[in-house]
Amino acid sequence: MTLKLYNTLTRKKENFKPIKKNSVRMYVCGPTVNDVPHLGHARQQITFDILRKYLKFSGFEVKFVSNITDIEDKIINKAKELGEDIKKLTERNLKSHLEDYGKIGVDKPDVQPKATEYVPEMIDLIKRLEQKGYTYVIKNDGVYYDVSKFKDYGKLSHQKTEDLISLKKVNAKEDKKNKEDFVLWKFSKPNEPWWDSPWGKGRPGWHIECSAMSEKILGLPFDIHGGGQDLIFPHHEDEIAQSEAATDKKFVNYWVHNGMVNVDNVKMSKSLGNFKTIRDLLKDYDGRVIRYFVISSHYRKPVDFSKSTLDDAKNSYERLKNIISDLKDDKEVNTKYLKEFRDSMDDDLNTPEALAVLWKLVRDKDAKGKIGTIKEIEKTFELDLLKEEKIEIPIEVKKLIKEREEMRKKKNWEEADNLRRRIEKAGYSVDDTSEGTKVKKI
Repeated sequence: MTLKLYNTLTRKKENFKPIKKNSVRMYVCGPTVNDVPHLGHARQQITFDILRKYLKFSGFEVKFVSNITDIEDKIINKAKELGEDIKKLTERNLKSHLEDYGKIGVDKPDVQPKATEYVPEMIDLIKRLEQKGYTYVIKNDGVYYDVSKFKDYGKLSHQKTEDLISLKKVNAKEDKKNKEDFVLWKFSKPNEPWWDSPWGKGRPGWHIECSAMSEKILGLPFDIHGGGQDLIFPHHEDEIAQSEAATDKKFVNYWVHNGMVNVDNVKMSKSLGNFKTIRDLLKDYDGRVIRYFVISSHYRKPVDFSKSTLDDAKNSYERLKNIISDLKDDKEVNTKYLKEFRDSMDDDLNTPEALAVLWKLVRDKDAKGKIGTIKEIEKTFELDLLKEEKIEIPIEVKKLIKEREEMRKKKNWEEADNLRRRIEKAGYSVDDTSEGTKVKKI
């Protein structure tokens, strides 16, 4: 079976065929580092980490680029609010992002460009758009992109161009030609970062950043562009408009977007106070539990987060690890189950179905090659399923285990069983093996 990916541009699953055989160039919009990462970041990061790893598992060489937005309105506003230097703020938050992503099993990108490092490329891209007649200047404001000049505007979000260029919008800037025209270069304001440009001192608009960085690092067209569904419009729509107008080339072949995170059936947001940071979650849950939680849902569907859903994921993950810890490695690979895993993943990264295959494998009493197959699946899932955990056993439980051992030596089986039940009530299981007593956390 060939890998199929749902392409937002065509609204259908398509066979994935890279531009260059066995080689994939992929760009995913990275975080704006105005704050520490939240559960929405975790879902996006894990989604595209899974895609990247599965592409490698399938035999592709992957060049994975994901940027860091380190200059943007939210960053400037946050720095003003805290009275902190912008560079210090972004460096501190970037460190938090990288640390937290590592704890949920996400590998660093092959290239991780910062927007502030590519301002000359952004200026060059705006100049090319200006030469082709796609821009205009609003005095004391900035350089804008005229969306009416790009005939395909709206093709990614599947909106009609005529609806998007209408000025019938409350609070639309009076000087803008069309309601969806967007800023390419913002003229400088007091106490804000700026760079010299042909239009005067200023800084790049948000949308131009990804267009310039992806073109410089990957070249056009490239294979896959990813991000959250909230970026489809206007961010990714505007990227297409900029890049295709400037280069007369197709920008990207496959657009892949992950669904949003709700908290107790309400969209997660700071204003509603239901905002969950990765750091908050890591206080109570292992990073691999968060990864298991994300993998348990299809990446395109919205996922509802609550304490109970994460507790369910924790219990399932720990049960799975406990089952696997009892398996013996027969040095084989089960080709039947591995094919089922591949078939599920090839169907637009159907991770919940692939996870069900894993569960079916470990529960199949007649299946051979379980450990070998899990090792293969782990190249994509990276759930640390084969990693032996060091268990911290409370002193009280240790005493009960020792007491039980003494009862077993005396062949007082009834008392040994009573002690087993007390140990289990404390949250631990005991297994009597030829190698001695094994203790696990339930």
